[in-house]
Formats: sequence, structure tokens, C-alpha cells
Amino acid sequence: MGMLQEIDYLPENLLGLKASQLADHLAGPTLIHLSGRRVEPLFVSVLMHGNENVGWEAIRALLAGYQGGKDLPRSLSLFIGNVKAAAKGLRLLPGQPDFNRIWCGSELPETAEHQMMVQVVERMRPRKPFASVDVHNNTGLNPHYACLNRLDTSFLHLALLFSRTVVYFLRPKGVQSMAFAELCPSVTLECGKVGSTYGVDHARDYLDACLHLAEYPQHALTHLDIDLFHTVAQVKISPNVSFGFSPGESDIVLDPDIDHLNFRELPAGTPFGWINGTGLEVLDARDEQGQEVTRDFFAIEEGQLCLHRSVMPSMLTKDLDVIHQDCLCYLMERYESHL
Repeated sequence: MGMLQEIDYLPENLLGLKASQLADHLAGPTLIHLSGRRVEPLFVSVLMHGNENVGWEAIRALLAGYQGGKDLPRSLSLFIGNVKAAAKGLRLLPGQPDFNRIWCGSELPETAEHQMMVQVVERMRPRKPFASVDVHNNTGLNPHYACLNRLDTSFLHLALLFSRTVVYFLRPKGVQSMAFAELCPSVTLECGKVGSTYGVDHARDYLDACLHLAEYPQHALTHLDIDLFHTVAQVKISPNVSFGFSPGESDIVLDPDIDHLNFRELPAGTPFGWINGTGLEVLDARDEQGQEVTRDFFAIEEGQLCLHRSVMPSMLTKDLDVIHQDCLCYLMERYESHL
């Protein structure tokens, strides 16, 4: 892994490249500073996961509109992350850590990449960023939504500028938005599936709106303005447990339409799939303190893996690799009393 590359110009023809071509032109993760009329920069991170190209496509479209001597309304600091994984269309390469789990506060074993993320934060600190936006795709059927790690008014306004649907979470640790929350209002954008032009257009328009924002509104938000959800558990499939969608030998056979359950408030008893002769130890659900809470949320009824209580899932996916590398889903509850 090369060290962080840092430059204060846009390399010629960079905007002509797809995410999969960046590794041929950048030596590795790269921090690019572009000056604009307002000095305090908008910080944008893209390609934290190499298979999620929406952020790079949105930046290409956004900056193309400012070519030919047109000033940016605000300075922009762009961090282009895992270009090597992007070259292969993968979330991460074998032997690499997940780039969105290794920022300050990470619970993963220390790597050179952890040090690089510390460097990014320290490079940005004296620049006093106005806002931080980390742009992602996801693999299941999910609406567009924004995530944040603090319930400050400015963070909520930054999130609402993208979507009425906002998710507050404290786990997983080591994510980019949490590291930058120490410096400025910070959000993660979830822009639907890879390849959706609406995802790219929405992210581009949002980033342009952020560049034009002079200050944050001061008024508090209410439940009439925003649909705020709180992540109450991250659900992983336990190591060494086999899973899939085809009836057969797997320990867990997941419902083939499982991603249709995302962002729906589901009643207790909703099935997620079938269990073959084992118990609830096939799952590992953890709350925000890292405590094991599987039995609070799941039960086995007549061989079916069901919800034990009413809850709303997100990030359910049919991509087995993503389930393996990240998790099965997150479980959320409405959080409007905290607005």
C-alpha cells in the first residue's frame, strides 16, 4: 500500500476516467485540494468501497460543470479511496481492510491503511472543513438516505438536504463520517444500487448544493420535517455458518426476496428465511454498545428464522459476498422523540 498522495490540482484527463481506470493514473489513495470562492472546503470521500462508484461518477459530473475557468463556489477537498479494489470492481481486495472501518475509533487490527486515514484527518483539520460527505452505493433495494453519527442541528440539516429519510448510528466504528464529525457536520450518503443514473444525479446535485451553502440553518427540526431512524443492532451471520438462497444444504436459507423488506416497519413474526437443524447461534446481532442481542430481535418458529419484535431493517441484500464481508443487515427503530 503506497502512502497517501496529496495534490492541489486536478490531474489532466482524470475526469475522463471510470472508477475502474483510476488505479492506472493514481499511485494509490489520493487527496486532491481545489480552491473556490469560500475558503473552508467541502470534504468529499469516494470509493471507500471499490465496487461503489456513485461518488466518483457524481464528482466527474459535478466538476465537468466547472471546467473552462468557472470558479467553484467553495473550495473542495476530494479523497479518492480504494482505487486498486475499484480496478477489479470489488469492495476490497484480499488482504485489504475495509476502507470504511479503519478511521479513528476503528475496532479492526491496526494496518498501514489505518495510519493513512489518520493522515487524511490531520491534513484536513487545519483547513477547517465546512462539511464532510462520504458517498456510497448499496446492493439491496434501499431508498436514498443519509446517515449521521451526531444529532446536532447542523448535522440534521446537512442530512435533510439529501433526503427526508435519515439514519442515526454509532456502530460500526471506524467509519469516515464518525472521524470527520470531530471536525465539521458530517454525513454518509446511501445512493441506491450501482449503475443507477438517478443515484449519480442525486449525489451530484447534492454536492453542488453543499458547495453553494453559505451557512447552516439554525432552526431545530421536528418529526414533521424528517423521518429519523436509529440503528439498534447490526446483524451478522456467525463465522463458519453456511448461507444462501437455494433450498438445500446451507445452515440458513434466506428468503429470495429478502431485500424487499428494507425500510419497512415489520411486525414480529416476519420471516427472514429457514434454519436447517440449528439454533439462533447462526446469527450474531450486536447493539451499539457491542452487546450480543440476537434473542431480543430474532426467534425460530417451526424452522423459520423470524423477527421476535417489530423493527425496520436496512441493507438487506442478495449479494452473498457483501453479507460475508460486511453483514446481513442493520435493524432500526423510529427516533423522533429525540428531535
